[in-house]
Amino acid sequence: MQMWFFSGRWRFAPCRPAQAERSAVRNDQRVVTQFFVFLYCKCLWRGLKFVTRKFTGRCELQRICYGNKPGARRTLKIESSLRYSKYELLRSALSVHPDQVEKTIDDIMALKKINPDTNPQLGVSLQASLLQIVGYRSLMTEVEKLRREPYDSENAEHESMLMKLWKELRPDTPLTGRISKQWCEIGFQGNDPKTDFRGMGLLGLQNLLYFAEHDRGAALQMLQDSLQPKHNELNQPDWEQKVPDKAIGLRSDRMFCLKFTGPTFGSDPVTVARRPLFPSRYSFAIVGINITDLAYSLLVSGALKTHLYNVAPEMAGLQHFQQIFCYLMQEFQRFWIEEDPSDIMEFNRVRSKFHRRILRQLKNPDMALCPHFSASDLHLVNL
Repeated sequence: MQMWFFSGRWRFAPCRPAQAERSAVRNDQRVVTQFFVFLYCKCLWRGLKFVTRKFTGRCELQRICYGNKPGARRTLKIESSLRYSKYELLRSALSVHPDQVEKTIDDIMALKKINPDTNPQLGVSLQASLLQIVGYRSLMTEVEKLRREPYDSENAEHESMLMKLWKELRPDTPLTGRISKQWCEIGFQGNDPKTDFRGMGLLGLQNLLYFAEHDRGAALQMLQDSLQPKHNELNQPDWEQKVPDKAIGLRSDRMFCLKFTGPTFGSDPVTVARRPLFPSRYSFAIVGINITDLAYSLLVSGALKTHLYNVAPEMAGLQHFQQIFCYLMQEFQRFWIEEDPSDIMEFNRVRSKFHRRILRQLKNPDMALCPHFSASDLHLVNL
């Protein structure tokens, strides 16, 4: 229907025949497409799997385990096979308790009529992959619980973690009081940090503390750079010492220019180098809470499966998530410098661009974000 304005009032008029016809054609095309997708998933795909099993003598799970190397390539395919199986036992295997994984594998092999004596490695591989799958779900539950737990200033454990964070980041500066402007020195917005944890709850504090404790050097350097960041290790005097005697340094708010004077270049100074010296400052703690939110969104969306299935031999734990946070913090620091934003108002743009880059990396099934990260004792999966 269309609306037309006649004599001071709106009236409805039927759509034009051509427009209605085009709409009907699009609907018909959509219905046909959905029908063929349904036909492929329910009939053709299962028929193809049946023929392949008769031809190879192996079920789909066997073909996946024997045809893919350990890690995300194998586990992601096993997860997909179980999720879309016609058997309830296989579909429910994705949500079993970790203590029931071994029994579930025995039931699956019995259902598929696979002899464990002639296929000993299959049971081991299936068990490792299923532990990774249920471990990911368990990690999501644990992270969500921490995110929903608000910071409580009356909780002695919460207060102890906050005080420990200050001591790790400001070891030589005593805190004058629980409510103090000093908190701004490590990147909180006000006198009381608890208000900044409202979005990510206790998860934000735990991540910041883990970063400060387990990769202290990187955390302190990042904090220092956030207060007075530099693009490289050379400050202005050092840079001037590396050029001829007649070089003079002229610096505006954000640009550092070198100019030469002398007969070779004429009487007017000639700019020979122009480089940004100081990128925009940011708040260390607030950025940490934002990166916690980014890591959380990657976890909930399933994007981190690629990484965790490649680095956690079995069940991933909270430590794995915290190590990912540490990696993202350091990578975001480098990315922030590369982007060279004009001011802190560009933070959301830079964060979104960084998020998209991480997502692109995680689409590679062989990707591991931090397999050799200094705070990690993990190794790539090798089963």
